[in-house]
Amino acid sequence: GGSLELITESSFSSVGDLNFTNLKEDLYNVHFLTVTQECTGDAINYIRLSNDGGSSYETSNYQYSFYNNDSASPGGETRSSASTQMYMNYGGGLGANELQNFHYTFYNLGDADKYSFVTGHSVALGSTASVLTFQSNAIYTVNETINAIKLWLSGGTRTGSAKLYGY
Repeated sequence: GGSLELITESSFSSVGDLNFTNLKEDLYNVHFLTVTQECTGDAINYIRLSNDGGSSYETSNYQYSFYNNDSASPGGETRSSASTQMYMNYGGGLGANELQNFHYTFYNLGDADKYSFVTGHSVALGSTASVLTFQSNAIYTVNETINAIKLWLSGGTRTGSAKLYGY
């Protein structure tokens, strides 16, 4: 077996991007990220990966698919086989104070011979007070070492906390 090591923990207030540049990818093949946040504005969460420590982030070669359920209306699938980012979940609309809790598991970030994969589970309270759940999966289809992760919102800011673990 293995164990989880807390790599970094942070609290944030009124930020758009969350950047993780100390992944210890040479030690861990699996990374586990948990985030609790409240968002203002459009709360769509995207991920981009970096191979240069966060100086720049890759803008192509992503694929994703997620399925969502909504307590107020039918759910559905969202997917892309050629994207500029990984699209993982959203908060339900353009309203303020959209609450979200999610965790993402990253695989193979430090292995230059394999693609990097991400799986995610999330729950959100949308602007209309409906409950949204997501099961998401994504892949970066380039064999290279990934040493930084960027979570960014399509608009607005976030306040909350995050923890990144290595396994």
